[in-house]
Amino acid sequence: MTTASRSHQPATATSGAGQGLGLRPEYYHEILTTLPDIDWFEAISENYMGPGFIDSDGVSAGGKPLHFLERVREHYPIALHGVSLSIGGSNPIDTRYLRELRALCERIEPMWVSDHLCWTRTGAHQFHDLLPLPYTEATITHLAERIDQVQNALGRQLLLENVSSYLTWQPDEMSEWEFLAEVSRRADCLILLDLNNVIVSSHNHDFDPLAYLDAMPAERVWQHHLAGHIRQDVSGGELCIDTHDQPVPDTVWSLYDAARERFGDVATMIERDDNFPPWSELMEEYAELRRRSGRPLADDQPTRTVAAAMNGGLHA
Repeated sequence: MTTASRSHQPATATSGAGQGLGLRPEYYHEILTTLPDIDWFEAISENYMGPGFIDSDGVSAGGKPLHFLERVREHYPIALHGVSLSIGGSNPIDTRYLRELRALCERIEPMWVSDHLCWTRTGAHQFHDLLPLPYTEATITHLAERIDQVQNALGRQLLLENVSSYLTWQPDEMSEWEFLAEVSRRADCLILLDLNNVIVSSHNHDFDPLAYLDAMPAERVWQHHLAGHIRQDVSGGELCIDTHDQPVPDTVWSLYDAARERFGDVATMIERDDNFPPWSELMEEYAELRRRSGRPLADDQPTRTVAAAMNGGLHA
């Protein structure tokens, strides 16, 4: 049985990390001018990486995206979330990517770093999609070795997210939840449990989303994503499509309530990737997240002073 070497630093507990939002350029102005009462933000790693943004010593080399990320980081903790690691792919891990990601980590000091349990490229071709893996013992062994390489290169544990899916592989030997749980144990990594993706996949593959929660090793579930999706009529039925461009639906809110009962106070954020609503609407959705988490926002416009933000938001 292949097991990770565990030469990286383990992550510290997220209990008390609170509730966050995805950091998107559409909202830079509102965030930096009002300093809303939000616990933390999650930034897409690739938007702030590369030699145009950070040099080989981890020093800022310019670039407007990094400028805004650093300004937000002055007031709030940041989590980094990648979309192109291709941890399950057959190509060698991109060592330049890892160097640039580590430099960004040294610059920003994120709470944690995450990516997706999937593959995104083959050969020289990069798919701009998060493609599911075969749920087999051979895939677990393959992943454990690659996750170990990434964690050692970054010097920290990695969070891996379950992706939504629309097909299954004929060689599958186990369920998705059994696969994810075993990967996390074998590779000594952590889990970013996207509850929207669980709902999407449960509809498309006809399984019980609560069974998915029950199978997760609670000590490894580090973060939740909440998001929206659409349903589309297709030949033979209805397909649930993960668009991340809709408000969080009741089915995802209900699963979040169940996840709180199962896992406790896990760091949770709302992720919006397109069809961006006005800031006030997004804050209403965030207020619902805080309410369900037992930490309701004040009735007035949720803002905080610069001094309070700097005193409470600089710790990684």
